[in-house]
Amino acid sequence: MSPSVAVGLVLALGSAAALNWGFFTQHGAASSLPPLSVRRPLHSLGLLFSNLRWLAGFVAGLAGWALYVVALMLAPLSLVQAVSAGGIGLLALLVERTTGVTLSRREWTGVGVSLVGLLLLGMSLAGHTATGRHGSADAVVLWIAASLVGAALAAARVPGGVGFGIAAGVLYAAGDVATKAAVGGGLAVAFVVAVLACHGLAFVALQLGFQRGSPLETAGTATLLTNALPIAAGTILYGESLGSGIFALFRLLAFASVVAGAAALSLGGAGRTDARDVPRGTAAETSVSDTAVRRRTPAGLSSGCA
Repeated sequence: MSPSVAVGLVLALGSAAALNWGFFTQHGAASSLPPLSVRRPLHSLGLLFSNLRWLAGFVAGLAGWALYVVALMLAPLSLVQAVSAGGIGLLALLVERTTGVTLSRREWTGVGVSLVGLLLLGMSLAGHTATGRHGSADAVVLWIAASLVGAALAAARVPGGVGFGIAAGVLYAAGDVATKAAVGGGLAVAFVVAVLACHGLAFVALQLGFQRGSPLETAGTATLLTNALPIAAGTILYGESLGSGIFALFRLLAFASVVAGAAALSLGGAGRTDARDVPRGTAAETSVSDTAVRRRTPAGLSSGCA
């Protein structure tokens, strides 16, 4: 492993820590605010940026994204994303240590599986050689377009915070794929527009999700997809090698582990949020209350609750 790749992976780890702490802090602040609405964007942005706690999380997220961009300049996309996926373990720890919520056995299993994935990734790097190519512009555009469609469907069809978390993750992943294209230089810098658009839409989806679900349902799901999709894109779009022999096996197991661990963390506590833990008067309270009603209603009597 070259020194530049090693530095890139260290930066990716720092990026994951900053981003997940930022997500966690933003969730705590946004869930206590009056309902946010895309129909009143200036009012909603004013509510967010006037909250110092939310602003601290936002600044941390920006710092994490800056570290991520530098990491992409130094290391392959798939490796950077695999390291970043381990940050969801930090998110789980923050949730349990600071909110009083006890994580389920599945969620703690997810933390362990993610750490095993990072260990396997480290072992695979012993046989790593720098490979890859600049992705085809047409292929990257197609990936971004498909991501926009998928995000819109998730936000519209999947209820609660999970739907917005999926949308945010798909859009952040598309932005990361575009970032890798943009840092290639030359005419590829035109992808900066796509980067800003995807990350802007993802930001909106995530903030709306924060008022409708728990940190792991929203930021956890978003982190899962933000890391899993670019890992696939690294191989499909940019021709990044998996290595050979036992090192390729370690790499495949590492990717599978971090994705499986993130999925367990994201879905392990789905629906656990209790209305007593949600600030009154927010959209999150309404969502939680509706969920509680649906759970108490026999399946045969649920009269069209969305």
